Amino acid sequence: MLAIVAYALGVMYTPGPVNLLGLNVGINGQAKQSVGFCLGVGMAMLVYLLVLGWAGAAWISGNALILVSALGCSYIVYLAVKIARASADLDEPDHAPRLLNFRDGLVMQLLNPKAIVATLPIATLQFPAAGIQGVSLVIWALGLSAMAAGAPGSYVVIGSLVGERIKSTRVVKGLNWLMAGLLVAVALSIGAEHVWRPLVS
Repeated sequence: MLAIVAYALGVMYTPGPVNLLGLNVGINGQAKQSVGFCLGVGMAMLVYLLVLGWAGAAWISGNALILVSALGCSYIVYLAVKIARASADLDEPDHAPRLLNFRDGLVMQLLNPKAIVATLPIATLQFPAAGIQGVSLVIWALGLSAMAAGAPGSYVVIGSLVGERIKSTRVVKGLNWLMAGLLVAVALSIGAEHVWRPLVS
């Protein structure tokens, strides 16, 4: 059972598109409004854990994963553009891009191939090996989903601590561009691994 938690922590809390967005949200001073975004991420993980836990890996065919990955890459690039174009005027109360609602977190995580790759071994290998099924499957899925919601939340907190010390509009704009660039790099990496490579092999 400890192996499930350790694996989930390792996968969920490493930098990825959702966690990078959380970091950017914190830097831009929207930590208090980011709760919906984090809950959306947790809900997406709950859906994956329950569906894969009950239906198994049969629902995730190679073609379906390629399609989800392609859509996810497109959505990541869309969010990167929003971040890059956001105002960096520190005098504006809402200078950061609006990436904070429940729907954005839910869609982002549902289209994030990393979420599928993270939940597939848990739901189809680790749960059955530990005898987790029925009611205990729901309880475990809820607990792991709460951990998943905490991942971008922890990055929001880190971003807030950094953001409070930044007083320059140019620095904020530079960080927005850096985050946008990192998101595009993540999208290209996901596209190469989960879309291009399966199509050409």
